[in-house]
Amino acid sequence: MQDLAAIAYLTLGIAIVGGYLLGSIPFGLIATRLGGAGDIRQIGSGNIGATNVLRSGRKDLAAITLLGDAGKGVVAVLLARYLTNGNPAIIALAGGSAFLGHLFPVWLKFKGGKGVATFYGVLLSACWPVGIAAGATWLAMAFLFRISSLAALTAATLAAPFALAFDQPYPFMGLCLFMAVLIFIRHRENIARLLKGEEPKIGKKKPAEDAPPAPDAP
Repeated sequence: MQDLAAIAYLTLGIAIVGGYLLGSIPFGLIATRLGGAGDIRQIGSGNIGATNVLRSGRKDLAAITLLGDAGKGVVAVLLARYLTNGNPAIIALAGGSAFLGHLFPVWLKFKGGKGVATFYGVLLSACWPVGIAAGATWLAMAFLFRISSLAALTAATLAAPFALAFDQPYPFMGLCLFMAVLIFIRHRENIARLLKGEEPKIGKKKPAEDAPPAPDAP
């Protein structure tokens, strides 16, 4: 009995800690540095996600960042699924940990991205019908309004209702709610601009005042 308990705790630890460490990998920063585009934290909004990497003018690096940020959520979930033979609670914890790691990466003093790509990676691997529905929502909103943040916020809002509609396990509904709340928190500046009608549309540059200040000359 003690051996079974030890295995259960070890599996839980791997899912949570492993998921968080996977989520903490800053693919945007790695891609821009290795790709010769500099430090992404000094470009545009300073965010390490694919949308800001695109502002560097390198679509290839933005695509790598998008795949990497989504992929780390997928790997965390699939690892938990393999270790637990499909336990929804552990899978949800692993996915949530990966998402949390992207937002607050230990390697970057807990200053990470906004989590949208990782959100989709986690959903598609944990509960694919919800991931597809959320992705379709993003595409529809982006097509109609041309505002990336609005599309992401709408998809995050509808994720839990989608999980309920597709009769997903309760841990997955909780995962959807958890990620949606954090996405709203991380998008609070975008929400403020949306309310003012100042949020830039897809393909347009972010206002200069939103960029991080340039470092002082040595």
